Amino acid sequence: MSLGIVIDASLLKRNPLPWPEGGSKENRGRVAIIGGSRDLSGAVFLAGVAALRAGAGKLQIATAESRAGHFATALPEALVTGLRETETGALCQSNGAMLASRLQGSDAILVGPGMLETEDTRTLVKQLATNLANTPFVFDAGALDGITAGSLFAGRTLPVLTPHAGEMANLLGIDRETIESRPAEIAVTVARDLNAVVVLKGAETYIADPVGTVWFYKGGGVGLGTSGSGDVLAGIVAGLLARGATPVEASFWAVYLHGEAGAELAKTIGPLGFLAREIADGIPRLMGQFPRS
Repeated sequence: MSLGIVIDASLLKRNPLPWPEGGSKENRGRVAIIGGSRDLSGAVFLAGVAALRAGAGKLQIATAESRAGHFATALPEALVTGLRETETGALCQSNGAMLASRLQGSDAILVGPGMLETEDTRTLVKQLATNLANTPFVFDAGALDGITAGSLFAGRTLPVLTPHAGEMANLLGIDRETIESRPAEIAVTVARDLNAVVVLKGAETYIADPVGTVWFYKGGGVGLGTSGSGDVLAGIVAGLLARGATPVEASFWAVYLHGEAGAELAKTIGPLGFLAREIADGIPRLMGQFPRS
């Protein structure tokens, strides 16, 4: 299999992002992020900031009730909803009906950052995917657990899945080494079988759509392999979806912006040691280098 289409500046210039008419935040879309747990709350924060840095107009966060108050203070740009927790601090499946109602009207939904892999999580994710089928979704981290049936995504807006090699191995029930030896092939297979856009993250990131088209990105540098980096990437995808980009466009734009922001941090801070929270700050300037649609 050939590597596919290179994700570079020329690709982005040929596929400009939608640009809002007027200055209203309503014209830039509303992102909803569902995730977190009692002990893993930072992932939602990172994703939320990234979605706003990508240009989304409004942000709604739904996370563990024991952490919701902290978010309301730390991220004043967001509307924050507290969710019922299990004894282990995971999000309860009983939140599903309330969330399905509150998230109506969202332009993009990201689910999974910081979520624990539990039966409650699997049930909650399936409830959301079913009840909000007309909304673009990004499934990341804990929300990827248990997604094995293509019927979950049949007849709905094409979702984006953002696994790293370990999460993909868990999804398929095979070893990580197999994923890393055949990333493009596996991304294509999963995209076709699940009817989704797959962003398989790694030192080389591969994107595949259900018809078998592949895109790849080799930049960014080793420093992006840091805790929370994937949460930032997922947030960028969601922010671009909310602005009106297609799932494929949002994916390759996000991979490029995330990677190039990392490359810039490698130059200004060092190739290792910059933080995931610093990645999103470079996104607005990088987007500003490209023509508007």
